[in-house]
Amino acid sequence: MTKPIPYVNDEVRSRDFKYYIFDWDDNILHMPTKIRMEHLDPESGEWRPVELSTSTFALVRADTAHYRPPAEGGWKEAFRNFADSEDGPNRFLEDTKAALDRVASGREKPSPSFNTFRKTLVDGRIFAIVTARGHAPATIEEAVRYFIARALTPDERETMMSNLRGYRRWLDRVEDFGTDGEELDYYLGMCRYSAVTYGGFKDRMESDPIYSEKLATATTAARPELAKEFAIRDFVEHVFHMLRRNGGFDRSVAIGFSDDDKGNVKCVSNYIRAELSKRFDGIKFVVYDTSDRSLSKGRKVCVSGQMNLPGF
Repeated sequence: MTKPIPYVNDEVRSRDFKYYIFDWDDNILHMPTKIRMEHLDPESGEWRPVELSTSTFALVRADTAHYRPPAEGGWKEAFRNFADSEDGPNRFLEDTKAALDRVASGREKPSPSFNTFRKTLVDGRIFAIVTARGHAPATIEEAVRYFIARALTPDERETMMSNLRGYRRWLDRVEDFGTDGEELDYYLGMCRYSAVTYGGFKDRMESDPIYSEKLATATTAARPELAKEFAIRDFVEHVFHMLRRNGGFDRSVAIGFSDDDKGNVKCVSNYIRAELSKRFDGIKFVVYDTSDRSLSKGRKVCVSGQMNLPGF
């Protein structure tokens, strides 16, 4: 039986290089996962357990006079639902499915970067997920696969595959393509999934000579932002080496970052200005603040170079 000839979109050869870094919670999806904290009751003076959404936690996390992690278990207990479980359902995947179901049913508006992430996938562009969660990379990749199956239409998935084969023919000089599943595996394997409180990620960061020194003097509150810096640098280096290997610096290269946490936005903006834009002066950077839910596409807060990100 003759193997069917898959459609290959060779028009991707004319594209510029745009890559994306996404925070997950309240940026791609409004996840129902709750953070377990304790709140000081102003009347009784007692600390009482509360469950906070990620968006609420982003607003009150610095208010240590009124909010603290559980007295028993500390921060590990506070973020218990944000790490992989060895004995039970994967909470991240279950919450991803629930969040996508709410969007699909119209019960909730898409998060600010939801449609940009969809377009990134359909276009077949390399991306990174950088989140304060504690999941293994394989867990996040599995959630992305579910997003592809649930949020993309059949036509969009077909377009995505034709774009992926176009990139493979152009950049990897492939003519004998694998199955759709094999080509999707290759594409998602080129992307990066960094959960900055995951043990494997923390080990890599602590073994880095620059960031081990930064961690030694960082406050507890500053560590998540510092970890996102490290994850972003890792992705930018990955893109740089990938393009250099393929001789791809003959056109515009741009990287966009979006996050709903103002602290992360400020930290990453400063980091880009102070370090990344100088080290990678041929790459254009854009940062988007998606903390204001009244702005459907977020707010551009930092630009190094000139760049338009469709969908933001």
